[in-house]
Amino acid sequence: MENQRNISEFILLGLSYDPNLQLFCFALFLFCYVALLVGNLLILVSIRCSCLFHQPMYYFLSHLSSMDICYTSSVTPKLIGDLLVETKSISYGNCMLQVFTMHFFGSIEVFILTAMAFDRYVAICKPLHYLIFMNRTRCNLIVLAAWAGGAVHSFPQLSMTIRLPFCGANEIDHYFCDIFPLLKVACTDTYITGVLVVANSGMVALVTFVVLFVSYVIILFTLRNHSAEGRRKALSTCGSHITVVVLFFGPSIFAYLRSPTTFPEDKVFALFYTIIAPMFNPLIYTLRNTEMKNAMRKVWCQAYFQRGLT
Repeated sequence: MENQRNISEFILLGLSYDPNLQLFCFALFLFCYVALLVGNLLILVSIRCSCLFHQPMYYFLSHLSSMDICYTSSVTPKLIGDLLVETKSISYGNCMLQVFTMHFFGSIEVFILTAMAFDRYVAICKPLHYLIFMNRTRCNLIVLAAWAGGAVHSFPQLSMTIRLPFCGANEIDHYFCDIFPLLKVACTDTYITGVLVVANSGMVALVTFVVLFVSYVIILFTLRNHSAEGRRKALSTCGSHITVVVLFFGPSIFAYLRSPTTFPEDKVFALFYTIIAPMFNPLIYTLRNTEMKNAMRKVWCQAYFQRGLT
């Protein structure tokens, strides 16, 4: 612990040294973050204020929107603020907090995406047992299990990071605190720690992706026996899920399922799973979902009408 306290803060090198590019990125990511907040809050309020909240798929979607907000908010506000300053510093405590919240909310999001895939599997492949399998008590337990899984994943990550001694260099070649960039500036042999990070984060991402991929293959295979209208509706819903999974898991697997080192491309791929994918989630789940669009129209038109009457 004494070695760790030799450094009280870290310097984030950010995305670029070019002032013009930094201003462009500031405007771009500010727009992305506002769009993410507005989109996910619209989904949250629309689901909570409509009958969709009682359907398991939309119950999970409301939790996914909450996780999108929490997950991105652990990184993006700091990134946006840093784009306007020359020295991008972060205290040791806030750096460790960022490592924890990133992995905690990110892993909860992964498990909720898995729950949504399970919900679609039961609805399409076991329709007669759907109400038995996906009752509200079981849905609550699944969400609770997702939070527990997030804690089981993130606390070991935090523990490994806190144990690292930092006694010299404090410049992190990234725009947020993550484990691989921190391993690079630690003043000790970090090979074993890097392997443990890959075994934890990398395998969680890979195994979850494989489970999701297999489940959607089974779903698509089962759809052959459905009517044309049933196939169209199911494919619309599953297509949204698959798009979200690819946007989130593709860059995540590249970032964590490899040798514990850093590459210049890491920052670009990190943008996808920290900002881009969460921003597109509301669009993906609303533009291709008739029920969601109808619920949003009903809730917000009713609110506007009531406001007009007052």
